Amino acid sequence: EVRLVESGGGLVQAGESLKLSCAASGLTSDDYTLSWFRLAPGKEREVVACISISDGLTYYADSVEGRYTISSDNAKNTIYLQMNDLKPEDTAVYYCNARNLRDYTRDYWGQGTQVTVSS
Repeated sequence: EVRLVESGGGLVQAGESLKLSCAASGLTSDDYTLSWFRLAPGKEREVVACISISDGLTYYADSVEGRYTISSDNAKNTIYLQMNDLKPEDTAVYYCNARNLRDYTRDYWGQGTQVTVSS
């Protein structure tokens, strides 16, 4: 059974930083992309950043490029999202996602963690 558990959300002021963690268990291969999505009230779900477990390649949404950094610690089966220079528009519930590259039906989500940025 695949399980993703996010942590690290909270309330910060604009310009401050937060680091989210996603502890993954049950992933039986490296053929996964792990991603952070976010969902803000009244908006569609947005992919924020992705990292390939097998080769470390990363992707960032334009809205966070240069401010956010996604990384992985494969020994700990954990990915991180370092968020710097946070803005009020970054306020959302952030979700961790694991998708198998060979079988898209193997798609898993965490429970989400709230990030609130005050102005």
